[in-house]
Amino acid sequence: MGEIDYYDPKYYTNRELSWILFDHRVLNEARDREIPLFERLKFLSITASNLDEFFMIRVASLKDMVHAGYQKPDIAGLTPERQLELLDGAIHRLVALQYDTYSQALVPKLKQNGLQIIGSHEDLGKKEAAFVDKYFEENVYPVLTPMAVDSSRPFPLVRNKTLNIAALVRKKGANGELEFATVQVPGVLSRIVELPSRGEGRKVILLEELIERNMHKLFLNYDIVCAYPYRIMRNADLTIDEDEAADLLKEIEKQLKKRQWGEAIRLEVAAGCDERLLNILKEELHIENQNVYMVDGPLDLTVLMKLYGLEGFDHLKAPRYTPQPVPQLPQGCKIFDQIRKGDILLHHPYQTFQPVVEFIRQAARDPKVLAIKQTLYRVSGNSPIIAALAQAAENGKQVTVLVELKARFDEENNIVWARMLEKAGCHVIYGLVGLKTHSKITLVVRREVDGIRRYVHLGTGNYNDATAKLYTDVGLLTCSEDIGEDATAVFNMLSGYSEPLAWNKLSLAPLWLKGRFLHLIEREKKYALDGRPARIIAKINSLCDQDVIAALYEAASAGVKVDLIVRGICCLKTGIPGVSENITVRSIVGNFLEHSRIFYFENDEHYEIYCGSADWMPRNLERRVEILFPVDRPQLKEKLLHILKSQLRDNVKASVLQADGTYVKAGRKGKEVFCSQEVFCQEAVEETAVEESGPASRTFIPETHHEESHASSI
Repeated sequence: MGEIDYYDPKYYTNRELSWILFDHRVLNEARDREIPLFERLKFLSITASNLDEFFMIRVASLKDMVHAGYQKPDIAGLTPERQLELLDGAIHRLVALQYDTYSQALVPKLKQNGLQIIGSHEDLGKKEAAFVDKYFEENVYPVLTPMAVDSSRPFPLVRNKTLNIAALVRKKGANGELEFATVQVPGVLSRIVELPSRGEGRKVILLEELIERNMHKLFLNYDIVCAYPYRIMRNADLTIDEDEAADLLKEIEKQLKKRQWGEAIRLEVAAGCDERLLNILKEELHIENQNVYMVDGPLDLTVLMKLYGLEGFDHLKAPRYTPQPVPQLPQGCKIFDQIRKGDILLHHPYQTFQPVVEFIRQAARDPKVLAIKQTLYRVSGNSPIIAALAQAAENGKQVTVLVELKARFDEENNIVWARMLEKAGCHVIYGLVGLKTHSKITLVVRREVDGIRRYVHLGTGNYNDATAKLYTDVGLLTCSEDIGEDATAVFNMLSGYSEPLAWNKLSLAPLWLKGRFLHLIEREKKYALDGRPARIIAKINSLCDQDVIAALYEAASAGVKVDLIVRGICCLKTGIPGVSENITVRSIVGNFLEHSRIFYFENDEHYEIYCGSADWMPRNLERRVEILFPVDRPQLKEKLLHILKSQLRDNVKASVLQADGTYVKAGRKGKEVFCSQEVFCQEAVEETAVEESGPASRTFIPETHHEESHASSI
């Protein structure tokens, strides 16, 4: 065992290529004929949204490294330049499969089910063409701004992610040279235009087809030689020097504006685009050939999410699942009284997120509550939690809120919330220099008959009531004295310079958490070497920390059975003789976005279970404020272990990592069909029915998630 170098690059998969495999797993859901047709549309849309963010952040970051001459290889031994080379082929293959899925699998199936997507304006019938032209003149034409490019009008700023139509035009009656023109497809108008039909099914056409058909009306003195849609992706990774920033909030506001004109890193154009037109776009946008994507279908497949929203097709969608009440927190109860009876575990979205909102609301109104402290990373657009915190401050409570301004793609949203909370009288902190505060914790300090008592909520997901209906997460409500003391220490650290001498129960990144995980893995290894029971089960979103992977390899080599449930990126390889034969990795991509982080350590048959906000990634363990918390109450530990075992049993939505680096759907041969997400839905319904002494009659299928690309996924 001592001869093996567990850090050898041959034992690792590149993180970016692993992410491409994840998007393939999402795409496989769009290709699965067993899934309702409109849910397949959603999954295809999600792959497009994911890929957009991947380009704006991950590909952009690699390009920055190449520009800076950075040559250090990653854990798999690949330089940034080599990673870009490999990604080039992998992404082109992914995009080709996306559009094959759209045109060959979904469009014909939609037509069979009464919804026809008109692919080109040239395919319109006479009456349809007349309707489209009238619609254009009345609704679209007044909004458009055609832009010509000549000696007095330079090439315009093409904004990030916008859809545009480029054209080559020539003055009427002249044999002069071709000129370039462009028009942006307005985002304020619906991109899906439904055509009138007479009962033979419904037809829709995309807005860019209407504009392309009527381009001659935008350039009256010109002949349109050719016109094609195009779209660009820009570098959207913010560069913020926090040490030099006098005002972090203003600095982030300034950087946000730069996202619209960052370096262009991807150009999508309609297949068959005129080569002269394409050359102009490449030259003006400084795009190289490998970053051009010729697309045979609609650009920006996120439009399929809008298509999903069309009314009248509920029979082609999964029935919506309603998050169930938490039995320990009946409606109208006094939440603090219930928590005092014992710790309460919440499992979202199978159980409603409402108790978390109610926890803050009741604290805001309760005269016995003295202070509320909370971290906020991402919140919903009309957040009831923000409203409750503001009300608490207005009611005279001491309210301290850490709003993480650096939450990617939520920076603008969080700036708005931060200012609103400040106006309401809350003390707002913007996080720590050089770190993102990603932990999910709320502390309520309450004066009671027997003295001050602290109530704490800890979670694996954001305080976002919207995504809590779509993301699987767990939360803990407790008034444990040890955790209460630790929670106070957490906020004192975040707001000042105070570091506790020791922690009772919580482990925090970036200072202590990684060491804690490595210690727990090492302990299992020692038990295995002593011939005692040793096992690790970890459910996370991503695994790419080399120290953790090396520790898992070493433990597995010693005989520890390691079962990993990793939704997205996984840089660990399975099936390596003498290294990872005892490790299994599975990824569950289902109708809900798997987001919870749960960790099981057998500990010589005295098992311990932890939950937390951190994945096993360097950014989580070394560059963020994260919290890991133990769950000690036996009934709650059993429930968490049940969650893990159910996901290990899943053979519907689970894919298993093979020794060759590919993922294969979990085998069902000779086994009962088992979908963990459906089982959790049914169990939550049955638990509610037992409480209400009524039968649970219906098996629910969860509503498909829309991964909102703030992606924790990337």
